[in-house]
Amino acid sequence: MGRRRRRGSNARWIGAAAVAAILVAAVLVQVTRGGSGNAGATGATGPVSALGTASASPSVGAFASVSPSLATTAANTAPPTPTATATPSATPTPTSKASATHAAAAPAGYRTITIVNAVNQTIWAAINQNAQYPLPVSGWRLDPGQSVTFDVPQAWGGRVWGRTGCSFNSVGVGHCQTGDCGNVFQCKGTGATPATLAELTLDSFDGLDFYDVSMVDGSNLPMYINTTHRADADPISADGCYQGSCTSAVKCPSAMTVDGGAACETACAAFGTDDYCCTGSWSGRTNCDPAKWPTDYAKIVWKDAEPYAYSYAYDDSATMACKGGCNYKITFGITP
Repeated sequence: MGRRRRRGSNARWIGAAAVAAILVAAVLVQVTRGGSGNAGATGATGPVSALGTASASPSVGAFASVSPSLATTAANTAPPTPTATATPSATPTPTSKASATHAAAAPAGYRTITIVNAVNQTIWAAINQNAQYPLPVSGWRLDPGQSVTFDVPQAWGGRVWGRTGCSFNSVGVGHCQTGDCGNVFQCKGTGATPATLAELTLDSFDGLDFYDVSMVDGSNLPMYINTTHRADADPISADGCYQGSCTSAVKCPSAMTVDGGAACETACAAFGTDDYCCTGSWSGRTNCDPAKWPTDYAKIVWKDAEPYAYSYAYDDSATMACKGGCNYKITFGITP
């Protein structure tokens, strides 16, 4: 769990097709209600400047459009003071090309991703880069109520997360209190933990996408993922509810609170014991059982806040499947 999961999740993320093959029987049965699967890494090509402006040509998979306030975001002034739990305003209507339901279709061979800031603080959204499909832009500043929409290739996969408490100079060099990725506005690698992650692997197996929200590396912002253009119903409601439970702020124990109260690290990172880290006699899927931990932090910290999210390394029930050329809306926020 925790920081150890960074290595484990990379292996799961990069090897999504292999894992999907193991899970395919269950996925094919469950896909009509969301299913389970895996999530992963990659992007689209196009020019980018130091300030993060991008070509609008769909043929190279760059931004379809971005609101003018998001076009040049490297020169940030004093960042907002991060809070331990961010309270969202009403879920905004995205300001870029797609509506909240992704009414606008992506170009042929591409998918659409929308990132929405529905919390009451500025966030700096980020995606990891990948050598196979490097995206033209990998960082955006989103003030409360703002969103950004972009297209990625059909076979793309990657991680999306939010950074908080950031300050960058005019050439995009600076630092973020949480989720920092190499002290640059345009991310070149994965983000620092703890951070809430959206993980996606598109067109991974038999026409299926696999995606999830992961808190296995801890959490710095609430998050939920909606899907459209799918063959079945979205398992997550438009306001972030799943099977009768909704998205709420993480209630972080003081022993796990880090970054000045802006983030919550894992029990493994906080306490370092074999049970919480799923090591030693607790290693492996069979032995690593949060219900047998001294305190079931997987439930009381992560699952109680986000019932659909990965709460520890082997929480495979959290992986969802989507079929039909799905588009994605990743919302930073809680259920209103």
